Amino acid sequence: MENTDKEIILLLKSNGEKAMEEIYSRYYNYLCHATYKILNDSVATEDIVQDVLMEIWKKKETINITISLKAYLRRASINKALNYLRGKKIKFEDDDSYKETFIDSDDSLEKLEYNELSDVINSTIEALPEKCRRVFSMSRFESMSYQEIATALEISIKTVENQISKALRILRASVKSHEMSGKALNKVE
Repeated sequence: MENTDKEIILLLKSNGEKAMEEIYSRYYNYLCHATYKILNDSVATEDIVQDVLMEIWKKKETINITISLKAYLRRASINKALNYLRGKKIKFEDDDSYKETFIDSDDSLEKLEYNELSDVINSTIEALPEKCRRVFSMSRFESMSYQEIATALEISIKTVENQISKALRILRASVKSHEMSGKALNKVE
């Protein structure tokens, strides 16, 4: 019979090695899958999940998890992945095949427009209010359902819907503003 999350957390404090083995066997692949959806980089994904598990090991005697262990580990992995992206200044929309198209076609104006729009989108996402950004990221980059987000953050589904709507409204306005400024520049030329 498998231990429950609460039993694993208690076991972590008394017999850390056995608990970590169980955490690893139960959640490692799940965490890698969730993190890979954001990073699209298997090496970085494994590094991040290993870091999260190492942090659990280091804090094993003092850790206090009030939500499910699975949700806690997922949130820790996702946050670490988002911080990794922020630190690397990698664009969420980067796609090597798309870059190759630009390089092959040597159309520097399109490449510049793509990079500018990508920067606008990323900076707008980073500038969203914390709760709004978190909900939006969980929905768009972690592919979580509104119900999963509501459960993980302990908020109502209606709040999730409102935060997603708010984020999309802000993104649309930002992109529209960017497009309008581009049209104004074209008229000057």
